[in-house]
Amino acid sequence: MKVFFVNPPFKSQYGKFSREQRSPAITKSGCFYYPLWLIYAAARIERKEGFEVEFIDAPAKQMEKNHCLELVEQKGAGTKLFVVDSTTPSIYEDVAFAAELKTRFPEAIVVLVGTHVSTLPEETLSLNDQIDAVARREYDLIVEELAEAIRRGANWRQVRGITFRDENGQIHSNEDMPYLTDMDDVPFAAEFIKKHLDVYDYFNPTAIYPEIQIFTGRGCPFHCYFCLYPQTMHGHTYRFRSPKNVVAEFEYIAENFPEVKEVIIEDDTFTANKDRVLEVCRLLIEKGLNKKLQWMANARVTLDYETMVQMKKAGCRLLLPGFESGNQTILNNIKKGTKVEQFKPFVDNARKAGMQVHGCFIFGNKGETRETMKETLKVALTLKLDTAQFYPLMPFPGTEAYDWAVAQGYLSGKYTDYLQEDGNHNTSMHVDDISAQELVDFCNYCRRKFYMRPWYIGHRIWMGLKDPEDLKRALKSFGRFREFLFKRAAT
Repeated sequence: MKVFFVNPPFKSQYGKFSREQRSPAITKSGCFYYPLWLIYAAARIERKEGFEVEFIDAPAKQMEKNHCLELVEQKGAGTKLFVVDSTTPSIYEDVAFAAELKTRFPEAIVVLVGTHVSTLPEETLSLNDQIDAVARREYDLIVEELAEAIRRGANWRQVRGITFRDENGQIHSNEDMPYLTDMDDVPFAAEFIKKHLDVYDYFNPTAIYPEIQIFTGRGCPFHCYFCLYPQTMHGHTYRFRSPKNVVAEFEYIAENFPEVKEVIIEDDTFTANKDRVLEVCRLLIEKGLNKKLQWMANARVTLDYETMVQMKKAGCRLLLPGFESGNQTILNNIKKGTKVEQFKPFVDNARKAGMQVHGCFIFGNKGETRETMKETLKVALTLKLDTAQFYPLMPFPGTEAYDWAVAQGYLSGKYTDYLQEDGNHNTSMHVDDISAQELVDFCNYCRRKFYMRPWYIGHRIWMGLKDPEDLKRALKSFGRFREFLFKRAAT
């Protein structure tokens, strides 16, 4: 039986729409993620006997809608189940694309997946009566059970974790599907990527190109009020793969992707369990993989120097902490669980250990004022960061940030306002008398102040002289980023 997975087209005339990011967009730096959650679900089906998988990542090739539909028709004969990815800013076009699939393949079941539909399943199904169902939260097991039920001719509407339309058009929701617990049973994303995708289609400006992304665990034990995936899909329990299993995927990558320079560990907080991190590092060193692959990971500013040293020895090149704000009251408001005074020691320790740091900052959070925005920028300029990102808060449905913004009357109420017309990040909210446009403009201003400093320019030149790969990566990102960097911003 054939199951067809599609990451559908969106704004392809402007660039590659990165649907998998925590804030989906066509980014200023050209950052484009692998559709990992779709990959994991497809890989789970592909390894089962009796199933054939087709997979299209339309944004990776900047496919127009009609081209993508033609390709589906060419490959789709015999398809019984379509699984279509979606996001908040693209939801209307995602639904329209899925409905077109149903029109062309009326005998197939069409299911939408993703954070938005997981949070608003009834609303999603009400947008178009051609859509059969929505899979809520983590959907690997849901898609697997749906496929099995359809193949057996059983009642697929009884599968846990779906919200569906019955034969009379009424919408119902079944009980949730339990989360995966045996994380070592999750297929290697790298194996599926090797068969179906091209690593050169994907780009992260903080990574050494070309790179591969993987997850070594799901869920996050922390409760940042804006963070999308823990609140809408994977929960707040960090369920992780064993160190042996993680290192086995590193081995597979080293042996099968000679072109790949770096592995991006996309876990929300890879460093949440120190003992596990140290064991992963020990095995990477023991097997000599630290000499073959570099890697990077998300981290919290509570990470200690001892662990950093071992991570560096094991091949870790870069850490990505979420600083978010330079104001402690705001950090408390957003349930970050960190302190401003932890920022500098974290960065200093990382540099001492020999690693780079990419800092993340958000403006527009609960308690934000023009003064706190300036305070955050001052902190960002004080820290000796290698790269940084500055974004307005984009509160997505299903998060506490969204509920807060709605309660305050700060949101425009339009999903299309999450992006600008060209697909770049926007914000659909204001904060008191700070308009949405002012938040966007201030982020542009922060980028200019951060990247155009004499210290920073000298730092990047020095890094490029020491590491030609670093220079190549910076130039590739700057090629797209410069038009936004030099755009006049508010002061």
